[in-house]
Amino acid sequence: MSVFDKEDVRLFSGRANPELAMKIADCLEIPMSATHVSRFSNDNLFVQLGQSVRGRNVYIVQSLTPPVSDHLVELLMMLDIAKSAAAKEIHAIVPYFSYARSDKKDLPRISITARLIADLLKTSGATQFMTMTLHSPQVHGFFSIPADPLTARFKIADYLRPRNYEAEKTIVVAPDLGNAKQAARFANLLGLSVASGEKTRQSDTEVAISRTLLRQIEGYKTALVYDDEIATGGTMAELCRLLVEGGIEEILLICTHGLFLGKALERFQAIPEIVEIITTDTVMLPPEKKLPNMTVLSVGDVFCEAIKNNYLHRSIAEIFEG
Repeated sequence: MSVFDKEDVRLFSGRANPELAMKIADCLEIPMSATHVSRFSNDNLFVQLGQSVRGRNVYIVQSLTPPVSDHLVELLMMLDIAKSAAAKEIHAIVPYFSYARSDKKDLPRISITARLIADLLKTSGATQFMTMTLHSPQVHGFFSIPADPLTARFKIADYLRPRNYEAEKTIVVAPDLGNAKQAARFANLLGLSVASGEKTRQSDTEVAISRTLLRQIEGYKTALVYDDEIATGGTMAELCRLLVEGGIEEILLICTHGLFLGKALERFQAIPEIVEIITTDTVMLPPEKKLPNMTVLSVGDVFCEAIKNNYLHRSIAEIFEG
């Protein structure tokens, strides 16, 4: 197949992130098909796709953001509808796959929920899966259907590159060893060195970071703190306090998925060295969460190009080359 046939494609959005879905549709130069969602008196969801999908390639955009369970069930229903209505291919486009954090059995009698959700997506009708920056790379292997985890690091690096950060004064910092490889790839795009903290989680909102990080940042004045997501901000706030203690004068917080739950933004506003917060629109932010020093980069074009390459049977890696 050598031509992207717009009549062959249907793009639908759940309620989690219609703004990003619209950007994807605009980039693809196709209309976004309507989705009708309501709730019965017994709290059951009602979902109806507003356009025929028979024999077509269907793309359903839905991030797993709060309320996660509602958005997940909505997505599963939309996939099932497309399957029942004889769609040719059904692509689950999940910009933020929150359950990627549940990737291992580190306590007795718990679910490896990322694997469970992967199975549910397939059972519901998804023939392919696409997301942005999985919390744990091994989650990719939980899918028994083709899965494409995209990355936002090239988009973020392109945004920062014109600033020409000096390698002698600027360092990229990963909050923990689990994100060190991703941070190193990002640092390489900007020609910078990388440091990594050692995190010990004490609760869902509180962490401790080893002071060995102080030796790694000695002599640097600017820190680009790079992580896949920021939720309550506990890790980032603790890390920033340690960076300031170590002589860092300017901090940029960078993440793909900016949830900013609870007191996250309040914590960041209390640290004057944080000059900018950079995130993407995989998570739809209400106006009250968009601080004056916050930059939200759209990844709509990244998903758009990935969808085109997928449709044309081309390598997804091509969109990150050159």
